[in-house]
Amino acid sequence: MKQYNFKINGHEYAVEINSIADGRASVTVNGTAYEVDLPEGTAAPVQAPTAVPVANQAPAQASAAAPAPGNAPVASGDALIIKSPMPGTIIDVCVKPGDSISRGAKVAVLESMKMENDILAEKDGVIKDVFVSKGDQLSDGDKIVSIA
Repeated sequence: MKQYNFKINGHEYAVEINSIADGRASVTVNGTAYEVDLPEGTAAPVQAPTAVPVANQAPAQASAAAPAPGNAPVASGDALIIKSPMPGTIIDVCVKPGDSISRGAKVAVLESMKMENDILAEKDGVIKDVFVSKGDQLSDGDKIVSIA
């Protein structure tokens, strides 16, 4: 499952792509599920499976989506490094070293293809390092923050 946050004409949309198979996509937009017919010739993206450890997660809570292989958060010692999921420009940095944050909190905003994408914390913790500043140009997989 891949998750995106879009801002279109001033409206925010949380979009999850749950699956793509046989010319249909299962998506959830702002909590509402949809089945979408894809145009002929649209192939499902090929992605290698990625294992994501889940610790201390309540049974009623949905499991976290596995990020694309090149963009998965990386544990560095005791810190988790959040990386850019796509190329773009940092338009806001919402945290600084020492800030306490909760999983799902916005740590930065990345503009890519004229759309604002919220970069969210992957776990509860304290911001250890911030690797970006407002205006920085990022490539796919560049470090944004580390969370201890």
